[in-house]
Amino acid sequence: MAFDRIDRQILDLLQEDGRMTNVDLAERVGLTAPPCLRRVRALEEQGAIRGYHANLDAATLGYPITVFAMVSLRSQAESDLAAFESHIAAIPEVRECHMLNGEIDFILKLVATDLKSFQEILTSRLTTAPNVASVKTSLTIRTAKAVPGIPVTIDG
Repeated sequence: MAFDRIDRQILDLLQEDGRMTNVDLAERVGLTAPPCLRRVRALEEQGAIRGYHANLDAATLGYPITVFAMVSLRSQAESDLAAFESHIAAIPEVRECHMLNGEIDFILKLVATDLKSFQEILTSRLTTAPNVASVKTSLTIRTAKAVPGIPVTIDG
């Protein structure tokens, strides 16, 4: 898909503030409100904008523990990958799951209310997942950068 400069500006601005009104957005990109809204709807229909959400603070909401888990599977057959992914999808504390190329098959980002709940997730729901050979975990100490979305190049 080709996006012009205005489309890219819209994407950048909405990524920064998804609650921005259409009138404010239109003003910032130099359009009137109706054509701006048409562009936003077109970007949504094309799948460039997949949705809108609130960026919540995990610690404030009782999830101060963030862990990355590196998972190796015994088999990489598609049915085994799908079974693992299905199992992981049902664990609400797992916030991200990415299949990797290389030694590790998946990296997961998960949150926990405390170390005991993390241990429970690890031992009763993660290591027991279908086809899991090993799980290595690392607890985060601090987060230096966490920017949602992707970089949008306005001129390009």
